[in-house]
Amino acid sequence: MNDLVQMNDFSSDFWHWFIAIVTLVSIIACGILAYLNSRGPKTTTEETMGHVWDEDLEEYNNPLPRWWLNMFYITIVFSLVYLILYPGLGKYKGLLDWTQRGQHQQEVAQANELYGPLYEKYASMSFDELADNEDAMKTAGRLFSTNCALCHGSDARGARGFPNLTDDDWLYGGSQEQVIQTITHGRVGVMPGWDQVLGEDGSRAVAEYIMSFSRDPVNPRMLEAGKEKYDQLCVACHGADGKGNQALGAPNLTDDIWLYGASHKGIIKSIQHGRNGVMPAQKDLLSEHQIYLLSAYVSHLAKQADKQ
Repeated sequence: MNDLVQMNDFSSDFWHWFIAIVTLVSIIACGILAYLNSRGPKTTTEETMGHVWDEDLEEYNNPLPRWWLNMFYITIVFSLVYLILYPGLGKYKGLLDWTQRGQHQQEVAQANELYGPLYEKYASMSFDELADNEDAMKTAGRLFSTNCALCHGSDARGARGFPNLTDDDWLYGGSQEQVIQTITHGRVGVMPGWDQVLGEDGSRAVAEYIMSFSRDPVNPRMLEAGKEKYDQLCVACHGADGKGNQALGAPNLTDDIWLYGASHKGIIKSIQHGRNGVMPAQKDLLSEHQIYLLSAYVSHLAKQADKQ
C-alpha cells in the first residue's frame, strides 16, 4: 500500500523534492552542529555562560563529552543508511524496494503457510463438530478477540449499537449460510427518521404502540393513533405483527431486545432520527476457512444461549 500512497500523494514533483531536500538539509545541519560543539579545549575551564540557577548553579562553557558527540554521529550515519535502503525521501523507494503492502503480503503468506492446514482441517468439519471440538473453539475464540471483540465485546454481548451475539436474536438470520454471508460481506442497516412525517406527538404514539408488543405501554390512550401511523409507515419493513424482516435487517419488535436502547426516550429517538449501522466485511482480512470457523463459533455462542 505504501507504493500506491506515494504515487497518489505526490501529484507534483515539488513535494517530492521539498521533502527530500528538507530531510537531507536537516540531517546535515545536525552533523554540522555536532561538529561545531566538538571544537574547543579538551579540558574543563572556569569560563561560564552567565546563566545562574538557584543562586550558585552556573553553566560552564565546556565542549560536549566525546561519547555524547559520538552518539550523535552514529545516529546521523544510521539515518543516512536508512534513507538509502528504505523509502523516506519523497518518491525514492530505497535500494531494498520495501513497501508496506509487500511486507504485509509476506507476513500473510507466512501465516497461511503455517496455519493454513489447520484451518483447512476445520473447514472440513460441520458446525456441530466444530462446536464439540475444544481446540477449534479456542482457535475461533482468538480470531473473535482479534477481529470482533472491539465492537461486540470480549464476551460477545455487544453494546449499544452493536448486536449481542449470545442471545440467538439475529437481524439478518442465524442459519449457517446467513452467518457466513454476514461475516464475509458485512451488513449495512438503515432505518429512516420519521420526525418530519410524524412530528413529536406522532413519534410518541408510534413508540407507545411498538412497546405494547412486548410490555405495557406508558400511555395506553395513544395506542390507536400509534397503530394507525405504524400501519402506514412501518409495516413494510417490520410487518403487521412487528416480527421484522431478516431479509431487510428490520428488527423483531416483539422480543423486547433493543439494539439502541430499550428506554422510552431511546425508542422515540430511533423513530424520530432513524438509525444507521455498519458491520464491516471481513473477506479482505480473513481467509474463507477462517470465516467458516468464526461463523461456527458465533453460531455456537447463540445456541448455548438458546439452551439456557
